[in-house]
Amino acid sequence: MAVQATETIPVLAIMGHPNAGKSSVVATLTENDRIEIDKRAGTTTRSDEYPVVIDGRTIMVFIDTPGFQNPSDILEWFQAHAEERDLAGAFLAEHGDDPLFSHDCALLRPVANGAGIILVVDGSKRIKEKDRTEMELLRLTGRPRMAILNNLTTVDRHMPAWQDALNKSFNAVREFNAHRATYAERVALLSALKTIDQRWEPMLNETIRTFEHDWERRIDESAGVIIELMRDALTFKVTRVVKVDDLGSEDEREAIRLRLVRAFQDGLRKLELDARQQIRANFRHHVWDLPPDSLLSKDLFSDEVGHALGLTQRKLAVAGAAAGAAAGGAIDLGVGGLSFGAGALIGAAAGGVLGILGGAALAKVDIQRTLGVERFSMGPVTNPRFPFVLLDRVLLYCAQAMNWSHGRKAADEDAPNRVPDRPVSKKQGYTDDLTSVDQKALVKFFAAARAGKRGPHEEQARVIIKGLLRELSCGEVDARLHL
Repeated sequence: MAVQATETIPVLAIMGHPNAGKSSVVATLTENDRIEIDKRAGTTTRSDEYPVVIDGRTIMVFIDTPGFQNPSDILEWFQAHAEERDLAGAFLAEHGDDPLFSHDCALLRPVANGAGIILVVDGSKRIKEKDRTEMELLRLTGRPRMAILNNLTTVDRHMPAWQDALNKSFNAVREFNAHRATYAERVALLSALKTIDQRWEPMLNETIRTFEHDWERRIDESAGVIIELMRDALTFKVTRVVKVDDLGSEDEREAIRLRLVRAFQDGLRKLELDARQQIRANFRHHVWDLPPDSLLSKDLFSDEVGHALGLTQRKLAVAGAAAGAAAGGAIDLGVGGLSFGAGALIGAAAGGVLGILGGAALAKVDIQRTLGVERFSMGPVTNPRFPFVLLDRVLLYCAQAMNWSHGRKAADEDAPNRVPDRPVSKKQGYTDDLTSVDQKALVKFFAAARAGKRGPHEEQARVIIKGLLRELSCGEVDARLHL
C-alpha cells in the first residue's frame, strides 16, 4: 500500500531517466546498501518505498520510481487538461489500468498521494529534448520539487546547461554525487529540501534533528567500542604450559616462543576484527569490500601500517617518555636465565627510545618453571607505539564507515572519467594531529588500561576520541586510506 504524505513525515519520490542514479541516491540517503542497484538501463520497473527508521520511528520515506516511458504523451495530456487541479491524480484516474502507461502511472502515483519530487539527472551527459519534456511535465504537477545533478564523472562541460534548464522548473537544484556523498553532504541535502516548500520546513527540521541526534548516538557508541578495544588489547595475554620432559633443546623453546608470539598477534587481530564488525553495523553497512591497497586491508603488524600510522618520531618520543615509567623493563624477554637476546630497558629514557624504534618488541615473554612444567606467557602489550597504531587504525575504519556512501556499490571504479578519491596528502595517523596535551592524556589512558584501571583517564580519552570522530564526519578519510 502506497505511503501517504502527512504533515509530520516527509515523503519524496525519486524520479529520472533509467540509469541516472536514482537507486544510488535512495541507497545513500536511506543508508540502505541492500537496495538493488544495477548499471543496466530500466532496472527499476516499479515504485519501491524505503523508509528512514530511527529508534523504531519512521522519520522520512523515499520512493524509488521507474523511469518515464511516455513523457511526451503525458505532457500532451497534461497540457490538454490544464484546468485539472491535480493533474497527476486525474491522469491516474483515466489511465491507471492502461498497460501502455503502467510505468508512468507507478511513477505518478506517489505524486498524486502528496509526495514531493526529487529529479535525478546525469550531469555528465548533454540535455536532450526528452529531458526538457520531463522537466516541464514535473513542473505542471505543482508538487514541491528539487533536482539533483548526480555527476559521477569528471566530465562537467554540460553542468552549466543543466543548471540553467533545471532552475526554470524546480524549486531547488543541488549537485550531489551519490557514490561519494559524506554524512555532512547528506545532511546538507536534507536541509536544502526545506527550500522547496515552506510548509515542509517544520517537519524537515524535526527530521534533521532526529538524524543528527542519532548520528551523535552512533559516535558515542563507536567511541565506546574503541575504548573497549583498547582496554582489551592492552590487557590481552596468552599462555602456553609445556611439560619439562617435552622440552629438549633451546631451539624447541624458541619454536614455542614463536608460536606464542603468533597466538598473541592473532588474538590482537581478532580483537580488532570484532571492533570493526561492531562499528560497521553501527553505521549500517552490509555490502562493503575494502580496496586491496587500503591501509585497512594490510595486516595490523605489517611494516606498511607501522610506517603510515601512529605518531611522528618527535611526538612519539615525547609520548614514549611519558609512558616510560609505567613500562619499566617490560620488553625484557629473558626470565630465569632463559634469554632470547633482548635486554631490559628501564625508565623514561627507555620509553623515548622505544617510541623512535618502531621495531621494538611488542610485549614481554615470561617463562616460569614449576612442578615439572614450564609456563610460557606473553602480554600485555608494552611497546608504547602499538596503542597509537591500533587507535589510528580503528579511527581510520570509523572514518571509512561514516563516509562510505551506501550507494557506492554501483560506482564503476574502472571508468576512465570517474570522480577519483582524494589524493594522498601525507602518511600519518589521526592522533598525530592532536595537541601534546591530548597525546599525553591518551598515554595515561593506555597505562591505566594496561593496569586494568578505569577512571578519569578513560573518560578523558573518550572525549578525545569522540572529538576526532565528529571531525571525521566531514569526510577526511580517503587521503589516509592508501599508502
